[in-house]
Amino acid sequence: MILLTAAESRELDRLSREVYGVASYALMMRAGEAVAEALVRRFPEVLARGALVVCGKGNNGGDGFVTSRRLIEMGVKTDALLLGKPADLKGDADRAHRDYHAAGGRGRPALSDADVAKGFASPPGAIIDAIFGTGLNADVKGVARAAIDAINRQNAPVVAVDIASGINTDTGAVMGAAVRASLTVTFGFAKFGHVSYPGAEHCGDLEIAGIGFAPRAIDDIAPRGRLLDAAEVRPLIRAREPNSHKGTYGHALVIAGSRGKSGAALLASRGALRMGAGLVTAAIPECIAGVVAAGQAELMTEPLPDRDGHFDSRRTPAALAPLIDGKDVLIVGPGMGLSDDTRELIGWLVKEGVRPGRPMLIDADGLNALAELGADKLKRAKGVVVLTPHPGEMARLLRATTAHVNADRISTARELCDRTGAFVLLKGAHTVIASADGTVLVNGSGNPGMASPGMGDALSGMLGALLAHKYVALDALALGTFLHGYAADQVATRMGRVGYLAGDVIDELPAALDTLAH
Repeated sequence: MILLTAAESRELDRLSREVYGVASYALMMRAGEAVAEALVRRFPEVLARGALVVCGKGNNGGDGFVTSRRLIEMGVKTDALLLGKPADLKGDADRAHRDYHAAGGRGRPALSDADVAKGFASPPGAIIDAIFGTGLNADVKGVARAAIDAINRQNAPVVAVDIASGINTDTGAVMGAAVRASLTVTFGFAKFGHVSYPGAEHCGDLEIAGIGFAPRAIDDIAPRGRLLDAAEVRPLIRAREPNSHKGTYGHALVIAGSRGKSGAALLASRGALRMGAGLVTAAIPECIAGVVAAGQAELMTEPLPDRDGHFDSRRTPAALAPLIDGKDVLIVGPGMGLSDDTRELIGWLVKEGVRPGRPMLIDADGLNALAELGADKLKRAKGVVVLTPHPGEMARLLRATTAHVNADRISTARELCDRTGAFVLLKGAHTVIASADGTVLVNGSGNPGMASPGMGDALSGMLGALLAHKYVALDALALGTFLHGYAADQVATRMGRVGYLAGDVIDELPAALDTLAH
C-alpha cells in the first residue's frame, strides 16, 4: 500500500488540479461527503444526539464544513465550531463555509479557550475533527490546543478528516497535542503518520476514500513509501525450482552467543533454517558449543576460542577468517554479551567481514558494541550492512534517548541510515525499514504478543536466510519482517495473543509462508 508524505500529498493535489484539470472544490466536496457517509455508516446509534464539527481555518476546515452540510442533508443535527473568524477563511474553505450556512447550518467562531468551552457545553453525539490537515509542521498551541483537549475529554466517537489533528503526517509524531480519533477518513492514499507510532494509536480505524485525484498524478510523483501488507510482499516470494539443492539457497554464518545466552544463537540459527537457508553454521564460543549443537540437529556448529564466557577477540579472528570465506551472509550479534572483546570483534568484522556479495546483518549485542565504536564507521564498509535495532539500541547508536526514538521512529530510522549508509530496520509495533535511496517501509503485520524474549533473534536469522538466498536487501527486509509478524498472527489465532514464544513463531514459518504465497 502506498504511503505519502505531506509534500507528496500536496503535489498530488496540485498536479490533479493544475495539470490534469480536476476542480479543487470538487475534490473538497467529495472529501467532505466521504467523511459524512463514513460517520453515518460507522456510528449511526449516536447521531440522534447530533454532531459537532470542529473546523480550522484551512482546507481541512473546508472539508469539515462540507461534511457538516452533507450531514444536514442526511437528517443529522449538526453544529460547527470555527477556530477563527469567518473572514479568515479563503478560497474553497470560504465557499464551503458559505454553502454550509446556506443549507441551514449553525456555527460559531471560537477565538479563545472560553469560546471553545461554550462550543462543547452540550455534549455531542459525535465529533468531526477538521482542525488541521496534512500540512501541520509546528506544535499545536492556543485555541487549537484547547479544542483538541476538549475533543479528547468527550465521551463520543471522533472522526478525523484526513489525519488526526496534531499528528505529523510524515513521521506520526505528536506535535504537542493530538486528537484521539475513533476513525480517520483519509483521501486518495494513506500517509506515514497514519501507520507510524505514536500517530497510529491516535488515528483509530483508517478508511481510504477515493475522491477523484488524477490517476496519472501518482505515477508522476512515484512515492517511495509503502505499508507492508500481504498484497505488497506476496510477489517477493520465490517458488523453489524442482532441480535445486541446498547449495542453491545459500550458506548463512551465525556469529553469536555467550555463556548464559546460548538461546540467542540457537533462535537466530533456527530462524535461518526455518526460513529456508540451504546451510546454516553457528560460530559460537567453545563454552556453549555443546548446548548449541544439541539444540538443533540440522545446525552445523564451529566452536571458537573464548574467554570468560564470550568470544576471545585476540584469538577468534584467526579462527573466524577461514569460516567467513564462502559464506553468503554473516548474522552477527545475538547474545554475544557486552565486553571489550565483543567491541573489538565487531570492529574487526566491520573491516574484514563485509564484502560485495556477502552482506552482514548486525543485531542485539553487536549493535551495542557498534554504538561504542561509533556507528559512522560503517560508512567505510565494503558491502551491504543491515542494522536491526530495537528503540533502546537505536538510541545508543544515535546517542539519543529512547523517548526521542519512539517519538519519531521514521526520522530516527532515516537518520541512522544517513549516518551509516546501512539498511536500517527499527523494531517495534509497525517496524520501520529505511534505505539510503529514501525508501521507507512500515510493517503492517504482528501483534502485542510478540513483545517477548527472542523474537528479534528469530527475525535476524530469517532476514539472514533471505539475504543468503540473494534477495536484494530491501526485498529481504520487507518479506522477512512481514512474514515474522504474519506467522506471529497465525500463532496468536491458534494459541492466544499472550504467552506464545519466539520458538512457536519459528515453527510456524513454513506454514505461514505457504499460506501467504497462496
